[in-house]
Amino acid sequence: MTTTPTLGFIGLGVMGSGMCANLIRKQAAPVHVFDMNPEAVAAMVAIGGLAVPTDQAVAQSADVIFLSLPGGKQVHAVCGGIAVAAKSGAVVVDLSTTAVADARAAASMLMAANEIFFADAPVARTRQAAIDGTLSIMVGASDDLFARVAPLLAHMGSDVTHCGEVGCGQVVKLINNCLLFENVAAISEMMVVAERAGVSADKLIEAVGLGSGNSFALQNHGKKAMAPREFPLKAFPSTYTIKDLGYAIELAEQVGIEPRVARLAASFYQEAVDVGIGEEYFPAIIKLVDKP
Repeated sequence: MTTTPTLGFIGLGVMGSGMCANLIRKQAAPVHVFDMNPEAVAAMVAIGGLAVPTDQAVAQSADVIFLSLPGGKQVHAVCGGIAVAAKSGAVVVDLSTTAVADARAAASMLMAANEIFFADAPVARTRQAAIDGTLSIMVGASDDLFARVAPLLAHMGSDVTHCGEVGCGQVVKLINNCLLFENVAAISEMMVVAERAGVSADKLIEAVGLGSGNSFALQNHGKKAMAPREFPLKAFPSTYTIKDLGYAIELAEQVGIEPRVARLAASFYQEAVDVGIGEEYFPAIIKLVDKP
């Protein structure tokens, strides 16, 4: 990899668009971009990105290829194309959230195909953090590969943590997401309890925020979505939550743990899908609790 590698970015969705924009603005080297949505590509071109017609064209053009895709199935499909198109010694950095086994399988496939290196680097925090470049990024890679990609990841995240070998970034991310989704489910119940007992959601957040029940979920999801009951579409929906919880449950079972709390949380989000609010921002599960 050269001192100033040519970059590629595949997947310009809710999180990917913000991350890619930060790469374009902060990195001197060209950033080749691809997404199925031409409007998303046009937005990156407007700030200096270079549009290419396919994901394989990104792989042909770039030394380091970033992925931000919906899940393991999509990552596997795109990596299959990269394995054919990318040059030997190229690096794939997957910012998506996938199963741990998916990350390790992608790494093995790419290395076997053409000595292409792979790091899993799933991200945490909000869409606004992706825009601001203040994500938390959890990386699974060898020490040498982490040292090579960390400066690039720093353009997108204020906290970049090396969690271990390939797959370990996904381990930490899945646990992070599972804890968040469980917390939001608990806040949903207790916020409605407070409101029906005469304490406003805003006052609850203020008071609990000064005590041991405070959390990131309370101060962000509780304050910004659940208290005002604002759950936009095209944010992080319950359908994505179910996917991530499924990965976490699978991982727990693989290491011999029965994930009872995770299963309970998953039931909330599945019910949200079943009643037709599954595409709303996932804290909308408070509607399930706050029934007439």
